[in-house]
Amino acid sequence: MSLHLDTVSKYYGSQAAVDDVSFEASSGQIIGLLGPNGAGKSTTMKMICGYVNPDEGSVSILGQETPEKKTDIRKHIGYLPESNPLYEDMYIKEFLRFACRVHKLNNWKSRVEKVIEMTGLGLEQHKLINQLSKGYRQRVGIAQAILHDPEILILDEPISGLDPNQLVEIRSLIKALGKEKTVIFSSHILQEVEQICDRLLVLNHGRLVMDGSVEEFYKSTSGKAQVFVSFDKAIDPSVVLAAGDELLKESTTSFALLTKNPTRIKQELFDFAVSQSVRISELTEKASSVEDVFKELTNKVE
Repeated sequence: MSLHLDTVSKYYGSQAAVDDVSFEASSGQIIGLLGPNGAGKSTTMKMICGYVNPDEGSVSILGQETPEKKTDIRKHIGYLPESNPLYEDMYIKEFLRFACRVHKLNNWKSRVEKVIEMTGLGLEQHKLINQLSKGYRQRVGIAQAILHDPEILILDEPISGLDPNQLVEIRSLIKALGKEKTVIFSSHILQEVEQICDRLLVLNHGRLVMDGSVEEFYKSTSGKAQVFVSFDKAIDPSVVLAAGDELLKESTTSFALLTKNPTRIKQELFDFAVSQSVRISELTEKASSVEDVFKELTNKVE
């Protein structure tokens, strides 16, 4: 196991930024860390990297605990902070060479060329960092994070500021890196997290409220879908409501239902229409989106 958090908590005054969080991660996994602002995502990442010490619990990297082995552990971690701090008066290649010296890499020339190719910085490599767009600055940040070929990669909002074409490229890069490394990244672009990740961790008020696959993410909530129906005559919607169903809105001829069994309710609506000689003018289903599930998980009262 490359990473292990055991009942980790971090307090700022009386407020728990991270509250009793435990999880493990191994190589070959891409893990999305989700949560609203202030949920504890960045603090969790900083504790993994050893930049912030937990007040309770322990963080183990490759079998070594932080902070006792902080210097050794950082050799195995690549980190892109949300703020993406860069030396903007340096050229891209100059900055990456400097980062190689920090990591004491002997093969610095080949590594710089490699990460420039991997992150798509080839056409921009001779520019000053302060001349780059936000998207290309993100690429430079990712390049420095993977420069020393770490086993664990921590990326805090790595796809912020990228245009659609850049998103596709960086998504492919993260997927490629995740085949051999442990990758943990946070993002507010939920659809990207859904497409990239093998596993999702959801934090809310500092607590871990969900840990599982994308499929388990959807199943972790009510799992209900919306069914919309319109008739050519007024009907009583209660005739098709079952235990667990919920009437969202209605008019004289149209209404929306929230149900765990949309197949059943659509069949019953059809059978009802036939039996009452009314015509269905619309019958549609809308599954819960990733945003719907996220809201349900993070709106729970702790």
